[in-house]
Amino acid sequence: MNEHCLYSIKGRRTTIVKIKRSIFICTMEHIQSIDEAKYFISEISKKNKTAAHNCWAYIYGDRGEIFHCSDAGEPGGTAGRPMLNMLQKHNMTHIAAVVTRHFGGVKLGVKGLIEAYSLSVQNTIELRRLKKQIKRVKICVDVSYEFNDTLLNLIKNFIIEIEKTDYTDKITHTFTIALKNSKTIQKILSQYHSQGMLQFKFIESQ
Repeated sequence: MNEHCLYSIKGRRTTIVKIKRSIFICTMEHIQSIDEAKYFISEISKKNKTAAHNCWAYIYGDRGEIFHCSDAGEPGGTAGRPMLNMLQKHNMTHIAAVVTRHFGGVKLGVKGLIEAYSLSVQNTIELRRLKKQIKRVKICVDVSYEFNDTLLNLIKNFIIEIEKTDYTDKITHTFTIALKNSKTIQKILSQYHSQGMLQFKFIESQ
């Protein structure tokens, strides 16, 4: 996956497919953290607690390096793994999916289950266009109170998010920026670092 552009979705999306009387409802959500993925999975599972199964998979990280899945009571390898495989096949990250199954009385067998859970996720992925994910990097900047407004004005167009700000004898910001802008930001900050107005360091990518 590392060699490809990675994608996610904007907002929540849901599809329903009926296979041999069983109803498969796939709900998919963009996530910003593993905790968000777990909360989403719990939310959908609680809403559908009378269903036979609530199987799930999620992928997180700029390289899609963190992922997990569960068959939630279906035979091993017939639900969570096929769901995860489908997400990875479409080069997705920052994504969580839950497939809720209402059993219709007809057993599908191992092959049938794998195909059903894969199809449910595929239909949801293809419901609308995917959103390309921007590779990001964090920067920690120590700046004086006097120079803070100037700093923010210099780099405001590059900031995706101010993750946190600490106020002590100085101000310490943790910024998130697009990886493609890191050289430009480094050039700007280095100029003022050499003048003793700030200190900065890049932090491991998100």
